[in-house]
Amino acid sequence: MDLLDTLTAKGLRGETPTREEALAVLATTDDELLDVVAAAGRVRRRWFGRRVKLNYLVNLKSGLCPEDCSYCSQRLGSKAEILKYTWLKPGEAAEAAKAGVSGGAKRVCLVASGRGPTDRDIDRVTDTVAAIKDADPAVEVCACLGLLSDNQAERLKAAGVDAYNHNLNTSEGTYGDIATTHTYADRVDTVQKAHGAGLSACSGLIAGMGESDEDLVDVVFALRELGSDSVPVNFLIPFEGTPLAKEWNLTPQRCLRILAMVRFVNPDTEVRIAGGREVHLRTMQPLGLHLANSIFLGDYLTSEGQAGQADLDMIRDAGFEVEGMGEGTLPRHRADVAAGAADATGGCGTAPAAGACGTGGGCGPCGGHAHGSADDGAVAAGADDEARTDLVRVRRRGAGTELAPNA
Repeated sequence: MDLLDTLTAKGLRGETPTREEALAVLATTDDELLDVVAAAGRVRRRWFGRRVKLNYLVNLKSGLCPEDCSYCSQRLGSKAEILKYTWLKPGEAAEAAKAGVSGGAKRVCLVASGRGPTDRDIDRVTDTVAAIKDADPAVEVCACLGLLSDNQAERLKAAGVDAYNHNLNTSEGTYGDIATTHTYADRVDTVQKAHGAGLSACSGLIAGMGESDEDLVDVVFALRELGSDSVPVNFLIPFEGTPLAKEWNLTPQRCLRILAMVRFVNPDTEVRIAGGREVHLRTMQPLGLHLANSIFLGDYLTSEGQAGQADLDMIRDAGFEVEGMGEGTLPRHRADVAAGAADATGGCGTAPAAGACGTGGGCGPCGGHAHGSADDGAVAAGADDEARTDLVRVRRRGAGTELAPNA
C-alpha cells in the first residue's frame, strides 16, 4: 500500500505525516489492519527497539474532585462507587511505589484528584518524592496534580520530580463538550508551564466517545506541536455513575488503528497505552506493543487492570523486553532537545548507551468524550461484538486500601 510505504519512510526518518495521511490510517479496513500494525511497528522499533517501559500509578488522593469532566469517575457529582480518600502520607505512598518498582516499573506516577494543587499540596508531594527517591534514587517520578499555578512547576522540578502529566484529552473544538469548569487553553497552559520549568512534558488523549477522526487527528497534532515527550493514549472506561456510562464505541481494531496513527504522527516520542487497555484491546493487547513502547503495570486510578505478572508475561511472550532502570527512553535527539541541547542528533533503534537518551512519561488513565457519530469514524460495538462491561472493575486494592497492590 502506497500510504503505508510513505508513512513508514517518513517515520523512519522521524518526520511527521500530513493530516490527510493520518486520517487515512484511521480509515483503513480490518483487512488492512495487520499491514498497518506492521508498518507502524517498523517505526516503533527504529526509535525504541523492542523495549517496553513500565509505569506504576499511585493515587495520592482519590475522588471528590470539583471539576465536571464527563469521562471521569472522580468528577463532581459522580455516583461511581470508587474509593474516596484524602492525601496519603509520604511513607504510605512510598510503600505503594515500592510494589510497582519491584515489579519492573522504572517510573512512578503520582496522581491526585482536584482542580490543581495548593502550595501545601506541593509540600506534600515534595515530601512524598523524597521518600520514594530515598528508597530508590534511580526511579523516575511523574506528577499529575491538575492545573498548575505560577512557580509550582519550578518547585516540583527542584523537589526531584522528573515529569508532569496533564492530558489535552480531545480536540480544542470539542473540549467544551466534556468539561465546563476549565478550558482547553487551561490545559495547554499547564503543559507549557511544566515544559518551561524543565520537566518532561507528558500529555495525551482519550478516545472512545464517538469523536470524529478529525478530532483525534487534531489533538494528536496539537500534542506534537506542544512537544510532549510522552503521549498516553487512553480508551474510555464507561464507569457506572458518570454521564458516559452507556457509551461503548470501541473495538480492538479501532484501538489499534488509533495507536498506529499516534505512532506515525509521533515516530520518536514515547507512546503509552494507558487506561482502558484491558477493556478494549482485550486479547489483542500484544499487538498494541508493536505500536506503543510504554504501558502501565497493574492497576489504574480507580479501576483494576490485569495482574501485573500477566503484563510481564505478555511482554515476554510477544518478544519484547522490559526497559531497564538504567536505560533511557527517548531517542538521543529528543532527549537532548528536552535537556536544552537542540543541536544534538542521533537515534536509538536498540537499547541506547548509558546517558544517551532521556525520559518520557505519562498518567491520566481516565476515559474521554468528544462529539461525533459512528459515521464520523468511531466503530460502535455491534451485536456480534458486544461491549465487555464485565471487564470494568472498580479498584479495591493498593494505595488507600488495606489490600496489597497488584504489581
